[in-house]
Amino acid sequence: MKRDLHFLNEALSEAKKAFSYGEVPIGALIVKNDTVISRAFNRKEFLQDPTAHAELLAIREAARKLNSWRLNGCTLYSTVEPCVMCCGAIIQSRISRIVYAVPDPKFGGVESLYSMLSDERSNHRPVVERVELPEAAELLKEFFKKLRS
Repeated sequence: MKRDLHFLNEALSEAKKAFSYGEVPIGALIVKNDTVISRAFNRKEFLQDPTAHAELLAIREAARKLNSWRLNGCTLYSTVEPCVMCCGAIIQSRISRIVYAVPDPKFGGVESLYSMLSDERSNHRPVVERVELPEAAELLKEFFKKLRS
C-alpha cells in the first residue's frame, strides 16, 4: 500500500502538469520491478488527438523502452479510473496490475461504468486495485470548476 501511494503521488505530479497546460488533470505511470518505465499526462488538447490519454501515452512509451508490446509484470498507476479505450490497451498490452485513485462514473471502464478488466470472456484480466488519493479528486474538481467559470 505504501509503495502504491508513492507511485500514485508520482502520477499525481503528472496530472498537475496536465492541469497547468489546460488538459484534464490525469497522470499515469508504468512501473516494473519498482522502477518507473514511463510516465505521461493527458495531452488530447495539445496534440488534438482523442487517443492521447495519459494511460495510452504511458503504455506506448513503456512498450518502446522495453522493446515489446507485452508489458507483463508491469503495473499501471493512474490518478483516474481508465476509460474503455484505455482498458482495451491494457488488455492488449498484458499489463499485470492496475492501481487507480479516482473512480470515473461517466467514462470508467474498470468498475464504475463498465467492468472490462474483469470480464471472464477476455483472455487477460489484470489485478485491479483502487487506492484513495484525495488530492487527485480535488485536482479534478478544481479543473472542472475553473473550466465552467
